[in-house]
Formats: sequence, C-alpha cells, structure tokens
Amino acid sequence: MDMPSLLLEAAFALVTFVVGKFMVHWISARFYLRYIPGPPSSSFIWGEEWNLYHDPPGAHYLEWHQQYGKVVKFRGAFGHQILSITDERAVAFILGSEGVYKFPKPDGVRAWFQRTVGEGILWIEGKDAHEKQRRSVAPALTQQSVRKFTSVFYDTSAELAAKWTDLLDDSEAEEIEIEVTNWAGRFALDTIARAAFSYDFNLLSGEPNTLAEALDGLTNNENKSSSFYMRALFWIFPAILSFGKKGEMIRKVKAELGTIARKMWRDAKRSIDEQHADNKTLMALMLEADAASDQQLSEDEIVAQMRTILSAGYETVSAVVAWVLYELSMNPSLQEQLRGEILTTGDPSFEELNRYPLLDSVVLETLRLHPAILENHHQAAETISIPLSEPIPGSDASHIIIPKGTIISIPVNVMQMWGEDAYLFRPERWRGSEARRNVFAFSEGPRSCIGRKFALAEIKALTVTLIRQFAFACSYDIEAFQSFVIRPRVRGQGGSSLPLTIRRL
Repeated sequence: MDMPSLLLEAAFALVTFVVGKFMVHWISARFYLRYIPGPPSSSFIWGEEWNLYHDPPGAHYLEWHQQYGKVVKFRGAFGHQILSITDERAVAFILGSEGVYKFPKPDGVRAWFQRTVGEGILWIEGKDAHEKQRRSVAPALTQQSVRKFTSVFYDTSAELAAKWTDLLDDSEAEEIEIEVTNWAGRFALDTIARAAFSYDFNLLSGEPNTLAEALDGLTNNENKSSSFYMRALFWIFPAILSFGKKGEMIRKVKAELGTIARKMWRDAKRSIDEQHADNKTLMALMLEADAASDQQLSEDEIVAQMRTILSAGYETVSAVVAWVLYELSMNPSLQEQLRGEILTTGDPSFEELNRYPLLDSVVLETLRLHPAILENHHQAAETISIPLSEPIPGSDASHIIIPKGTIISIPVNVMQMWGEDAYLFRPERWRGSEARRNVFAFSEGPRSCIGRKFALAEIKALTVTLIRQFAFACSYDIEAFQSFVIRPRVRGQGGSSLPLTIRRL
C-alpha cells in the first residue's frame, strides 16, 4: 500500500477508536447515572457549556444545587454527562487519601497543563509520582520557609505603592483612577519571580514585558469565541488545545516560561554548587530538598515545576488581590477599621500578619465570595462507588456508582455559600460560629494547594502596605467573569478591568 493510503487508514482507525470510546462511555454513563437529577439540556450540541461560559460564573451551579440537591447531572458538548457534586461525604471521599488518586484531573485539564507549563505537579498523576514531585516543592513552602519570603513581599508591595505615589504626584491631583487588575498581575508575577528565583522582571516599572503579555493574552481573552469552543471541547477532544491562534498562544507561553525557567534553574544550581548559604529562595530550597532525596527530579521536571510556580503564582494571586481591593473600595468604614487594627509603624512580621483578626477575616471572606478557581474538576479512573451523606432525592441509596471516565465538577462557590447572608461580603462572619468553617478555595486533601501559606502571606503584606497609604473607591458597576480564573471587570467589557479611585492618606 502507498503512504497516503496508510495514513488514511491510520486516521480512520484513530477516529473509530475515539468515537467508539466515547460511545461506550456515553452508554455506560446513561445507565449508571439515570437516577441522578439535573437540568434538561439547553443545546443538543453544546449542552450546558454555552450557559456556563457566558452567564455569571457559578450562577447555574447555585441554581441547580438548590433545585436538584447535592448531586446534579448535566450535559456538556455532544451529550457527555458531567456530575456536579457538593455532598460533603462524597467530596471528602473524592479528595481524601482513599479516593484522590482514583479521581485524577480530567484528560483535557491535564492536556492544558502539559501544553502550558509542562509535566509538573499540576499535571502529574498517580500516588508515587505525585508524592515525588510534592516532596521537591513542599519544603520550600512550609511556614518556616514562607516566613523568610516576607521581606520580599514587602519589597514588591512598597514598589507598587511608590509607583502609585509617583502617578499621583505627576497628576498633581488629590486623587486619580488606576486600573488595578494590570498592577495586580504585575505585582504577583514580580513577587513570585523574586521570592522563588531571585529573578527581577522589573514589571512594577510599568514597562512592557513579553512574559506578562503572553500570560495575559492566553488567559484574559475569554470573551472570544475561540476560547469558548476550546473550553467546551477540550474535555472530550484534548488535542484541540494545539489548534488555531489559541494553540499558538499556548505554545508561546510555554516557550517563554521555559526559556526563563531554564536560566533560573542554572543560576540557582550554580549558586548551590558554590555553597552560597544565604541563598534561600524557593528554588534553592527546592534543589536542596531534591538533592537530599533518593528520587531526584530531572532538569525537565524541575523546569516544569518552575513554569507551574510562575503561572500559578501569577494567575490566582493577581485575581484575589483585585477582589480584595474591590471589596475594600466598596466599604470605606471597613478600610478605617483595618487601618486601626494595624498599629505598627514598620512592616508587620510574618507572625503579626497572622495575628490581625480583621485582616485575616477580609482575606478569608474574599476567598469565600470570590474564589479564583470556580470548579475543582476530576475524572473517574475506574467505575467506582462513592458514599453520600444523604440519599439522592427519590432514592434511599447511601452511595452512587460513577462509571469510568465520568467528569466530576465540585463547584467551589456552592461549597462556600453558607450562612443566611451568604451573598454578602461580611468579614465579621469569621469571628462567629461560622469561623469554624474553612474556605474550599485551596481545595482539600493530599492534592490541596501547596502554596496556600505563601499566597496568604503575600496578599496580606500587600493589603497592609496599600491600606496604610491610600484610600480606595470604586464608581463602576463591577461583575465577575470567567477567565482562566474568576476576574473582575467593568460590566459589559471584554477582558479584566477594575478602575479604582485612589487617594493618598
């Protein structure tokens, strides 16, 4: 046979395999999940994907779980079935040590991480492989290690405040309007680069930066139709991430991150080889931990970790910082209370940052009401029975059987929507009986966010720095929108936007 015929046969066999696999799961899911309630499909082709993408983030999850209970079935593109689960016992099983490795990330999510940051800790699956990578990062993100990074958090916070002061001076006005989401992103990326790798992007100068532009271009253009098609289809066809302009942007981000990460890795390795004992960046601590391990990471694995750290430290922190400043801008009285709590004249220590109850409450309430990641996605690696805290409506079963390949969504906003006034931003709830609860924004269990302590200290240091120098106000109607993370924007606009009026104190 000639080459074109062989290629045609191979393509036909591949398509047949993919379609056959999809049909087997399609039939299996309909059998096992036939008793699970949920909304009728809005579209034969797109299922609920169009509504989830274009309507306010999380609104449909709230509506569905209020109407149908704690386990809801809905359809994605081309009819594949998805379970949305908020049942406490089921979620604990899926995320806990008993079930976490039986419910890996979906193939599409893993493909996204592989193509953007490489085969790092967000991509890796399997208990042994995950624990190997986690051991290389965990020592650098302990409370003791994060304490050493606090001075870096204050340095970048002070640079941001100084830049805003310069803008006020140049305007010769008492107050000016500043686009906060842009500065929040620059702060987050500069901070993670300096603390993790002693690398200065100099983003707080306001000058253009190719990496920042690439990251923003990839994840902050979700109003485009190509982003919808990619998001709707990558669950069942991960290869779509390689196509079109979006595919080009993904490759560009990975290349930019890879170039910088390899340079950082070699610099950090040289520093350790030369026994620079004062080098206690996150990268140096990672390499020390890896050197002491009997399962060392390859250079490619370490570079993938570094890409992951840069990307995660940029996306989530920048979104949360913007939401914190937005909520403060909407409440002048809260700003005054927070200033009154922070009485030290210098920069509070790491321990002091964690002893300010109102500051802690403001950050926790922001994470509760504005989680950066809306959905915690998993996929059943095998057909498995999971326990329930209460039966499905109309049934007395204490468990459900989830067929292999089923995608599960755990909606973070629903998990955190507790209290009679759950829709309100009310930091004082964290001092009452509700304070015993935890935010789900960092997930739970063995695969919870390893950078939680780092992110919280960074956000608190910036909040303290800014609230003591500026007053904030917002005169725009701000809405949440689904980017890679949940970002604020002026209602009806395209990308993220948060224009705040700032006044020097």
